[in-house]
Amino acid sequence: MPQSILEMAKDLVQAQVQAGQLSPEAMQEALQKTYASLMTLQAKETGTVETPSMPTDWRKSITRHAITCLECGQSFKQLSLRHLRHHDLDGRLYRQKYGIPRTQPLAARATTAKRKTIAQTVRPWEKTPTYVKAQEAKAQVAKKVGRKKTARAKG
Repeated sequence: MPQSILEMAKDLVQAQVQAGQLSPEAMQEALQKTYASLMTLQAKETGTVETPSMPTDWRKSITRHAITCLECGQSFKQLSLRHLRHHDLDGRLYRQKYGIPRTQPLAARATTAKRKTIAQTVRPWEKTPTYVKAQEAKAQVAKKVGRKKTARAKG
């Protein structure tokens, strides 16, 4: 009796864990990727187009270290525009299709937190020409106000 795709995926991932090539923590993600790959291969082999069963609730697709594409089932640190183009989508259309809020990053939670920390450290908005110009104007106004106060105090 032939093995089901799920059993094959389980056996492949289990062999990787036993061989020490995969940590037990990464087993679930590897199992999902392997299952999706085997489903894709089977679909190509039989000529039928079946999408692997993935979580329909978008919240389940975003974990601490990975985001799972709800179209194909692959896991990434972030869903790039390049990947979404393979599905003829962009970030806006992907969010609309699956009911994801516009403010929800299409990246793993750890990746989003790391970027936030870097942005707060580097403060890139302070390097924009409009910000620099506004700060210079603010400094000039402060100088003028300071002169007027000192002139009033002397007089």
